[in-house]
Amino acid sequence: MAQIRLICGVDEAGRGPLAGPVCAAAVVFDPARRAPRGIADSKMLSSHERERLTILIKDRALAWAIAWASVEEIDSLNILQASLLAMRRAVETLSVLPHEVLFDGSHCPMLAVPARAIVDGDAKVRVIAAASILAKTARDAEMCRLHGRFPQYGFDVHKGYPTPQHLLALRRYGVCEVYRRSFAPVREILDREGLGRGASSASSLRSPSRSAAGRNSGWRAAVRRSRRA
Repeated sequence: MAQIRLICGVDEAGRGPLAGPVCAAAVVFDPARRAPRGIADSKMLSSHERERLTILIKDRALAWAIAWASVEEIDSLNILQASLLAMRRAVETLSVLPHEVLFDGSHCPMLAVPARAIVDGDAKVRVIAAASILAKTARDAEMCRLHGRFPQYGFDVHKGYPTPQHLLALRRYGVCEVYRRSFAPVREILDREGLGRGASSASSLRSPSRSAAGRNSGWRAAVRRSRRA
């Protein structure tokens, strides 16, 4: 009998925002179970559809995992390398070892198993699309959590992306610890305030909200893991 090959799909969410970590998800479907219907590129789905499918994907997958790269890692490595780091962490967190890993995009992180990058993979390969859904829902939830700490920025609405409303709030309230200091709109504000890129301590950042005391200890762990045995 031919061996059943386990194929893992991986995608990330959060490369474009000005704030918050980047999230990656890895999914291995159970060959003995039918994948949920309706799986598609997360960008093509409503938030309600993503939430519904997230539950089904986690239930029917043989294994799945979610991992992160922090704001500090994004600023230190650059957003591409931080995204690859989060994707590698997601694969290495899986409870099973896949035979091959398929990544959305044009780059692959270094892995101990064969891997391929597929441009527009989230629109072409179902298991990559499933990973895109898990990554998107996890990161949206994280940005809503950050909204509870920093409600003046509106993270629950724009999820950190540079919308006109977000940029207005950023100019009004200044830069707090959850912003990516290497991203141009954030760096420009820091330069105008005389902080620049050299000021690395959290104490040099403006404290715009009474609810914003302290660092996000969850990001210091760098990886938040979720997996199904």
